[in-house]
Amino acid sequence: MVDSSRTLGAAVYTTELFKRKHLTIQFQNGKRSGRFLWRNSPMTSKFTVAVVGATGAVGAEFIQILSSSGALVDRIRLFASPQSAGRKITVGHREVVVESLSPHCFDGVDVAFFSAGKGISKAWAPQAVGSGAWVVDNSSAFRMDDQVPLIIPEVNASALDSCDKPSIVAVPNCSTIVALVAVTPLHRVAQVKRMTIATYQAASGAGAAAMRELLSQAHDFCNDRPMKTDIFGRQYLFNCFSHNSTVGVEGYNEEESKLLHETRKIWNDSSVRVTATCVRVPVVRAHCEAIGLEFASAMIESQAREILRNAPGVQVVDDRANNRFPEPLDAAGKDPVLVGRIRADWSLEPGMGLQMFVAGDQIRIGAALTGWRIAELIRARDVVGITS
Repeated sequence: MVDSSRTLGAAVYTTELFKRKHLTIQFQNGKRSGRFLWRNSPMTSKFTVAVVGATGAVGAEFIQILSSSGALVDRIRLFASPQSAGRKITVGHREVVVESLSPHCFDGVDVAFFSAGKGISKAWAPQAVGSGAWVVDNSSAFRMDDQVPLIIPEVNASALDSCDKPSIVAVPNCSTIVALVAVTPLHRVAQVKRMTIATYQAASGAGAAAMRELLSQAHDFCNDRPMKTDIFGRQYLFNCFSHNSTVGVEGYNEEESKLLHETRKIWNDSSVRVTATCVRVPVVRAHCEAIGLEFASAMIESQAREILRNAPGVQVVDDRANNRFPEPLDAAGKDPVLVGRIRADWSLEPGMGLQMFVAGDQIRIGAALTGWRIAELIRARDVVGITS
């Protein structure tokens, strides 16, 4: 059995309660109920949030989550490219003008969420921290930096304890988040020795332009027009192809490598073996993954099913009688990772392995929602309570 303190530490994250120091969040079916009450922070007497990449797909989703969170945010700053500067975006009941990045633009910001690409994060995240802001970074810029915690709140919230002042906190890759939210509850009980993953990744993983291109190809097909292929350089509609990241000399692309290295860092386990094949499929939003697990100790299917039913951030969708299992259409726009097709792995000794199929919204749980939950963890250091 895996010592859960290795991944949870002082933060206990269960189905019913997520307690972190002075924070209590009630969960019902993997969803938080209630809202935060913020008190004056030693960082600043007001809570200011910045979003870098505010006009992108993930940035827009983060803004939507922030607007509906109930958090008492005093000020919201939105940043994007110079071409988008001056544009007005509605955030809750406010109309916020988009700004371009500039020296000292993060002065007075408490938490800055970055989702504008690796280059922007490398150039501007350290400046934000230098201005006294916490940075929640959704790019790959800092994920494998030993000094930067890589956090999925449902999995390793206590990794934040390594930071005693405003710092950069990295959000894992979307495929890693979707997999580990589903797999970690089983890992804690039976210890995963080996994990095989085949991903079925939506256009959303490549950004808003890729989503628009897939939709435009559908319109072009219906109207018998030539399809535009600016994003992937090939027809996407009615097609699937190897993930569009760079392939290394060993034959694995960057997306596949991330699943290995990020899993090892998040689980703090360099011995776990992971292999992946990542593929783009013509789905607008929400990734799917076929996952095979080999355990160090036995776990039967019924035990796994019960663990997953009670796991935070997970919804079991496993109706064999009606052949209803996780689908991207059902996961799109939703918070939980859908888990189904839970069954014994016949290629291993009885009880030593499972197969399952999962679906999760890449933009939401795979990026923006996880980023917002990390921001909540940061602010939880100074929370006095929660109302229902």
